[in-house]
Amino acid sequence: MKTEVIYYICLQQYKIMEVQIINRSKHELPSYETLLSAGMDIKANISETVTLNPLERVIVKTGLFISLPKGLEAQVRPRSGLAAKKGITVLNSPGTIDADYRGEIGVILINLSQDRFTINNGERIAQLVIAKHEQVKWKEVTILDKTDRGDGGFGSTGV
Repeated sequence: MKTEVIYYICLQQYKIMEVQIINRSKHELPSYETLLSAGMDIKANISETVTLNPLERVIVKTGLFISLPKGLEAQVRPRSGLAAKKGITVLNSPGTIDADYRGEIGVILINLSQDRFTINNGERIAQLVIAKHEQVKWKEVTILDKTDRGDGGFGSTGV
């Protein structure tokens, strides 16, 4: 009973938005694997397998084209399973797809392992997270407000 109430409350807090997408791949649209997933797996849309040697990088096309509303971005992130098990990750993580980009989504993958890795058509290669963002207007000043941390940089807050 308690679990059902919490589940109902969680569902009530979700807002579903529609985003225009063109799918020129041979695969289904990206989708959430579980009810509370933040990211949707995206798949390689390639005519031939691609082999990545250690430390090699490649842009893998997806066959997907999107139109995001102003104030949103799509973030291309690594899949944790590929990263942990195979050493394959997204090089510019997270990769940003801006709201005004209309080209095909490509994923920059890099092989950080010591083994060759083969990418097959339809393989889940990354995940896509849609996120809100703000734009700023810079206000130049001569002094910034004080904080306890101050100008302490890398490693300054401890181990």
